[in-house]
Amino acid sequence: MCTGSFAKCLGITLLPLAVICVISNIMLFFPGGKVLDDSGDITEEVFYLGGILGSGVVMIFPALVFLGLKNNDCCGCCGNESCGKCFANFGSILFALAGAAGAAYSVIVSCVAINHGPKCFTTDEQINATYPFAEGNYLSNKTLWDYCKGPGDVITWHLTLFCILLVTGLVQIGLCAFQVINGLIGTICGSCCSCCGD
Repeated sequence: MCTGSFAKCLGITLLPLAVICVISNIMLFFPGGKVLDDSGDITEEVFYLGGILGSGVVMIFPALVFLGLKNNDCCGCCGNESCGKCFANFGSILFALAGAAGAAYSVIVSCVAINHGPKCFTTDEQINATYPFAEGNYLSNKTLWDYCKGPGDVITWHLTLFCILLVTGLVQIGLCAFQVINGLIGTICGSCCSCCGD
């Protein structure tokens, strides 16, 4: 398989993952599926936009570069046809590293948010949301979940969406790592496809 074809497969895979991350982060702005009057009642890590920026927008650029590698019709430089392909593969390595950095940011934010726990209302009046959990203690002791009175089922909402961001971010890092290896092979060995149709 050509390095460009493999990169295209990675790009096709990264695009839906980026969309999933953006949607998950947007949903976190509505804890428990509820619209809150005060944005101060939303978990702080949601505003770090790990899913929107890190695994979303930043990941779009590597995905588009990977998709374009298959159809890269550069005809080289200095009389060497493979030079342009090698440069394109090297550029894809840089974009893969940028994508991995964005996904790593999303993974870190997700880990912190899962450990920190959701901001929720601890009284039936549902005013002044607080963080009732410490150091992820709610993860191993489900009886602590009773401290949260709302909004909705905020703990399940929080855990599900941040776990989605965590897993998709890890998958994105893995795919970008594959492209770094693929790009190195394409840069050093050249692509198996001729770029000028000769």
